[in-house]
Amino acid sequence: MKREIIAFSLAMAALPMLAPVAAEDIEGVQEHPMIERYPGQEIRWQKIENYMPYKIATGPVTGYRKIDEWIETQGRVTRTYYVLEGEERTYSEVYLNYLEALKGQDFEILAEGISPDRKGRDVGSTSWIGVASAANPNTQQGPQNNQFAGTTSSGGAGSIVARKERAAGMSYVVLTVEQHSTTYIGTLVDIIEVEAAETGLVIIDAEAIGSDIAEYGRVVLDGIVFDFDSATLLPASDQALASIADYLKANPDKSFYVVGHTDSVGTFSYNYGLSGDRARAVVEALKTDYGIAHERLDPHGVGPLVPIFTNESEASRDQNRRVELVQR
Repeated sequence: MKREIIAFSLAMAALPMLAPVAAEDIEGVQEHPMIERYPGQEIRWQKIENYMPYKIATGPVTGYRKIDEWIETQGRVTRTYYVLEGEERTYSEVYLNYLEALKGQDFEILAEGISPDRKGRDVGSTSWIGVASAANPNTQQGPQNNQFAGTTSSGGAGSIVARKERAAGMSYVVLTVEQHSTTYIGTLVDIIEVEAAETGLVIIDAEAIGSDIAEYGRVVLDGIVFDFDSATLLPASDQALASIADYLKANPDKSFYVVGHTDSVGTFSYNYGLSGDRARAVVEALKTDYGIAHERLDPHGVGPLVPIFTNESEASRDQNRRVELVQR
């Protein structure tokens, strides 16, 4: 997939030129290539969801915990928290650099705002950030939550919402910068890539596999497609299988269960057998077509025993029909 890189122009008259600073990111993260970070920032937290719903606030706060203007979308979501620490910089300088970079790459700015005292109800205020963030909750502990808890020396904050129609489809950027203290500036950047969700062709990739395995010990293998009511893999599965193989080859010390799941339509015995057959089909394809050692993958089926949604609707049943990779 071709991705555009947003290059920062630091030669603006109002902003000083910065010397390159080597970033010391936490282990196992990778910057999204769509947006280049502000010089000197370090990645302190990252979360990648291969497919999830996301609500984007585009208007001001209009009441208690209420914003009227939203865009509801879904797709691959990359959430990255950057820290600029020990530098004599201000949140407004970081904010303006990101804003100008987005505009320079022809992103449409849907909402923007900066709040020196964090008060008020406009975009970028504490109340706006709180309501907008609550719509896309993060349950993990970590430094990314600093944007909700300033210190006695904290300063202002600002937020930007932007979008761009790219060759791969529509992408949104939701960005919040906050002066956590006089020497600590935090920036949370959410990137939502919606093309896969709109076409229904959600495909797992090696990066998303690694992220979910590291956090949950398991990952749903999106993009694995079978013929109706059978364990025959369709050609549409090839891209997902290649991504799974890439991850397995990059992590040769890890072994996994391959677990098939079905919905609850039909008898238990039939679904149990079908789920196992599908898991074995995935293992066989990875072994035969991609050279993955058979002993690293142990196939099992659990039928309808572990749904992730109710089976009352076709959309929910579709989510329950899946294959997962579970670390052994």
